[in-house]
Amino acid sequence: MTIKECYEKVGSDYDGVLKRLGSEALVKRFAVKFLNDPSFQELTDGLAAQDGEKAFRAAHTLKGVCLNLGFTELYKVSAELTEVLRGRETAGSDALYAQVKEQYTTLTDAIRELASN
Repeated sequence: MTIKECYEKVGSDYDGVLKRLGSEALVKRFAVKFLNDPSFQELTDGLAAQDGEKAFRAAHTLKGVCLNLGFTELYKVSAELTEVLRGRETAGSDALYAQVKEQYTTLTDAIRELASN
């Protein structure tokens, strides 16, 4: 699978990120580095501990990383979750977190597939 095919598989903005980063090699490099980004785990931990501040910061960071890397679908749901958590309250975030988790899993599975080639 190519990096472009990976982006297409998960409904992400390959052309936009390619324009920003300038080369396919850089896009792939940063996409693979995303697997080591701690934001999703910090979000999960923050929500589990009902720590609204930690959950908000993690969701906000995840949103920003996804925007920069053109991960459109994960960006959309993490942006929604960020707004729910903006008041630093975790109540009512379960359904959106489930969507974030689903999109995160889809994306990271595709990136792992890309990295293994």
